[in-house]
Amino acid sequence: MSERRARGPLQRVQRRSRELREQVDALRAESAAATPGQREALRQRCIQLKKLVEENTSALHALKKADEPAPVGNYSQRKEEEEKLLLKLSQQLQKLLLVLGQDNVTKYYRVDEEHQKGRHGEDGNEEEEESEDEESSEEEDSEEEEEDEEKLLDDPNVKECVAVGNFEAQQEGDLTFEVPKKEEESQEEREEHIEVVDETADGTEIKRRTDSHWSAVRAITEHDTVQVLTTIGAVPTGFRPSTLFQLLEKGNEFRASSYLQPELTPSQLAFKDLVWNSEKNTIHPRATRVSQVVSLCSCKMIPVPGANVQVLSRHVRLCLFDGTRVLSNIHTVRATWLPKNPQTWTFSPRVMGLLPSLLDGDCFVRSNSLSSDIGILFELGITYTCNSTGVRGELSCGWAFLKLFTSNGIPVPSKMYELLLSGGTPYERGVEVDPSISRRAAGGVFHQFLALRKQPVLLVKLRSPSVQSRDVLNFLPETLIGSTSYVHLLAFYRQILGDALLRDRTSMQSTDLICNPILATFPQLVDQPDLMDALRSAWADRERTLKRTEKRDQEFLKSVFVLVYHDSVFPLLQSTFLPSYKWAEEEAEMSRWKAIHDFLRKSRENDGALQYLLSSETTHKAFDISELAYDFLGEVRKNPGELMD
Repeated sequence: MSERRARGPLQRVQRRSRELREQVDALRAESAAATPGQREALRQRCIQLKKLVEENTSALHALKKADEPAPVGNYSQRKEEEEKLLLKLSQQLQKLLLVLGQDNVTKYYRVDEEHQKGRHGEDGNEEEEESEDEESSEEEDSEEEEEDEEKLLDDPNVKECVAVGNFEAQQEGDLTFEVPKKEEESQEEREEHIEVVDETADGTEIKRRTDSHWSAVRAITEHDTVQVLTTIGAVPTGFRPSTLFQLLEKGNEFRASSYLQPELTPSQLAFKDLVWNSEKNTIHPRATRVSQVVSLCSCKMIPVPGANVQVLSRHVRLCLFDGTRVLSNIHTVRATWLPKNPQTWTFSPRVMGLLPSLLDGDCFVRSNSLSSDIGILFELGITYTCNSTGVRGELSCGWAFLKLFTSNGIPVPSKMYELLLSGGTPYERGVEVDPSISRRAAGGVFHQFLALRKQPVLLVKLRSPSVQSRDVLNFLPETLIGSTSYVHLLAFYRQILGDALLRDRTSMQSTDLICNPILATFPQLVDQPDLMDALRSAWADRERTLKRTEKRDQEFLKSVFVLVYHDSVFPLLQSTFLPSYKWAEEEAEMSRWKAIHDFLRKSRENDGALQYLLSSETTHKAFDISELAYDFLGEVRKNPGELMD
C-alpha cells in the first residue's frame, strides 16, 4: 500500500523533501564542528544541496491535482506545507553558505574601527581570539557565527558582501515575511508574518499565501539590499522596498488589464457591471460612489540617494486603499526633474505633440466600495541600480494617504492638498522618511519651523470630473484608476465588449470563444503606456477627418475605432521588431518608441497596415489563436470569494 501511495507525484516530491531535510540537518551538524580547512568542502556540498532543494521546489510548482493517479485530500494545503518546508531548507542552506564563506569574504574588507569596538571591545584582535576559541564548544561556535553574520551586514564598508548575503535570513519583524534566526522559532509565528502582504489582495483578505519559492527569495534579496544601502548611508532609514511594486510583480491581479474585464455577480450567472440598454443600443452607464480626478502637481524635498545609487526612474504609484487592503488596480505616473534640483519632482510637463500618458499627472479614480475608510494611497518610488554591484531594485521614498470621505460619510472638498510623506511602508506608523531632519531641529521654535519646511511633501489636487467627462467615465468598470488622456479609448473597448457579450452572442447560455481581435488583445495595451499612446495618436489623426454628424453617431464611431485599432497597434503586438516592454530601461524604451513611430508613419503613408502585414521584409511572431479569440469565461473578474481558494 505504501509503495502505491509513493507513485503519486506529490508523494514523490514529499519523500524527496524528507531526504533533503535529513541531508541538510547532517550538513549543519558537521559544519558546527568544522575546522577552517574543512569549510571549503562543506561549502561545495552546501551549494550542491541547495541546487537539489531548488530542483525539488521547481518540481513541486509544476504539480497539478489532475496529475495524481488517485484523489488526494487537502491537496492544496499539502502542497503549500511542502513549499514552506522547502523554503525553510533553502533559507537554512543560504545562511550556512554565508557562514562557511565568511573566511573568504572578510579578508577583502576593512571593518570600521569604531564599529568594531562597539561590538567586540577595544581590542581589534578579538576576532582572531574568537576564531581560536571556535572549537571549545558548539554553543560558543554558534554564537560567534551569528555575530560574524551580523557584522558583515552592518559593516558600512562592505560592498561585494551584498552578493554573498542577498538571501540571508532577516530579523524578526520583517513586514513581508519573517525568516527565523533560531530553529526553535515556531511555525505559527512565521505564518503570521507571511500573511501580512496578502491582506491587500483585490479588496479581500487572503488567508493563505501562495507565492512561489522564488518570489520569497526575491523579497529577501530586496530587503537585504535596502538594509545594506541604509547602513552605508546611501539612502535614508525611512526608505523601504516598494510595497505597491511588489504587488504589481506578483502577476496581473493589480494591473489595469485585470480590472478592465467584466465582473460577474455573486451568483456568477450574469455580469455585474455590464447591463444592456436596449433603448440606446449600448451598455448602461454606471455612476459610482467615488468618481474623482486627482492631479499630481509636484513632490518637494524628496531625499536624493547617494552617489553609489543610480536612479533610473522617479515615479508615483497610486491606488485605492482602506488602511488594510488595496481596493483597485495600481496606476503609475512617472515624474520629471531637473539635474540641478533632483529633490523636486514634477508631472505633466509641456512637450511637443501628445503628452505621453506615463507622464500625465491627471488621473481618474472610480470605485463603488462602501468602505468608510477608503482613500487614495500614494507611494513615491525610485527604480535604481547599485553602481558597485549592479543590483537593480525599487525603493519607496515615502507614502501618503488621502481619505476621500469624512467620519460622517461626506466627500472631502475638491481643493489642493499638501500631504506630508511618511517613511516605511503603508502598514507602519510613525516612521519618518529622513529622521535626520528632525534631529537637526532639536533647537527652538524657529529651527523646528525650518525643519518642517524641509519635510518631504506631495501636492495633489482633487476635483470632480466635468459633466462630459463623467458621461464617458460611467462606461468604465466600477473600480478603475488610470490616465485621463485615454478614458475615451477605454470607453470604446467597454462598449465593444458589451456588444459582443450582451447583444451579438447567439444566446446568453453560450460560452463559445468570440472571434474579436480587439477584445482578445486590448487589455495588453493598458499595461504598456507607449502602445496606448500609439493608439491615442492614431485615433486623434483619424478623428480630425470626421464630420460633425459622424462624431455624433456612436455606431459609426465604433466601426472607425475598430479600423484604426487594426491599422495601428494590433500589428505591433505581434511584430518581432518591437522589443518587449521593460520598466525603466531607457534603451528598451527608446527602441520601442522608434519602432512604434516608424510603423505609424508607414501606416499613414500607405493608408493602413495591410502593406506592412504582407511585406516580405516584415516578420511576425508565430500565430496563436489567443490573438483573435476572446474567452470571456477565462477573462472575467471572479467573485472576491474565489480569490481566497
